[in-house]
Amino acid sequence: MKNLSYELFSDVDKSDEFFESLTTDYKEFPIWFAKKAKEGEKAYLYRHGGIQGFLYLKIEEGVVSDVIPSLPAGRHLKVGTFKINGHGTRLGQRFIKKIFDHALDSGVVDAYVTVFAKHANLLRILKTYGFTEHGKKNSGNGEELVLVKDFKASAKDILLDYPRVSRKSKNAFLLAIYPEYHTQFLPDSKLNNESFDIVEDVSHANSIHKIYISGVAAAGKLERGDILVMYRTTDIPGKAHYRSVATSICVVEETRKIGSFSTEREFIRYVRPYSVFKMPQLTEYYISKKRHIVIKFTYNIALAKRLIRKRLLEEVGLPAGGRRWDFLKLTGAQFDDIADLGQINESYIID
Repeated sequence: MKNLSYELFSDVDKSDEFFESLTTDYKEFPIWFAKKAKEGEKAYLYRHGGIQGFLYLKIEEGVVSDVIPSLPAGRHLKVGTFKINGHGTRLGQRFIKKIFDHALDSGVVDAYVTVFAKHANLLRILKTYGFTEHGKKNSGNGEELVLVKDFKASAKDILLDYPRVSRKSKNAFLLAIYPEYHTQFLPDSKLNNESFDIVEDVSHANSIHKIYISGVAAAGKLERGDILVMYRTTDIPGKAHYRSVATSICVVEETRKIGSFSTEREFIRYVRPYSVFKMPQLTEYYISKKRHIVIKFTYNIALAKRLIRKRLLEEVGLPAGGRRWDFLKLTGAQFDDIADLGQINESYIID
């Protein structure tokens, strides 16, 4: 079974071979694990034929003095234990997103993690999404690097600032996505309009980067940094008023026309890792060019309160009448209303 879940330490078998390398790196790991189990602590686990990922997060208040230099007084998220068996599945992205969601929901000023320099792949993915080297930590296990992700400053880069969104400098758009793709594509974005808790709402697939192929020519004008409000169209004809729903906030990385790929192989290599479309569909799209705009974006925020079409009409002021909502430019006020009504944590918005 593939699943990312939030589990008690006491329900996890610490003798699983997955934990062998942690026991090698940290001699006190078995004692620490037993202590956390006794205290009723929880961690995120990913299982697929056994444990493939483990993530323990802890809120710390005040000065963090066991790293050099110390972290100043504040509310910090410590990434206490983070290990994955990636196997090329982008599992690291799933856990990075969960760290950030947990951090922003908890109102911390930063998140920090200690990593041995030998773990080059983990260091690379952490740095890709805004962790920077802060200093070192020395213990009986040796010297570790200390990396920090600051949630108060902005690097003015969509990946380094991820998952936070910079609103004022770019445009916002509503982009429709068919229901048959939505759940696989944006798994955190449930199809009801009830509130949810970020700790309990763990997903089956949490990769940060997504690619969607659209037939709307105007979407080809999207620019890096533009904001997308993803709009799941109705799954029951004639019921759009209550079945079509805005679910998520994403940020554009780039757009390309299918015709810009010199070969089908180049197109498939670019699209397939981040798309829900099956190979026959991708081949058909490449040959026919009917869906010709390739949009690559980051999946930043699942609205805590999903907004049905009725509310988007009556409370946000999106256009009524015969105009299709396949791709709509939003005013600043309309995006702000969606953010407010969708109960987005203000920590996700940079400006």
